[in-house]
Amino acid sequence: MPTPSAQPPRARSLAVVNEDIRGLLESGGLVSTEGRCRYEELLVEWAAAVRGDVTEAA
Repeated sequence: MPTPSAQPPRARSLAVVNEDIRGLLESGGLVSTEGRCRYEELLVEWAAAVRGDVTEAA
């Protein structure tokens, strides 16, 4: 039986990821290379959160 430490970390909610994306866009953070990289990371996380929401609904 897996131990609690062996389980993957719980993904952040779609609302939290959306908030981070909005904050990055509103701050003009996409101007820097770091900002664009962070935006791409957030989009990947957002897509995973959307898939998670669909899976839970099914």
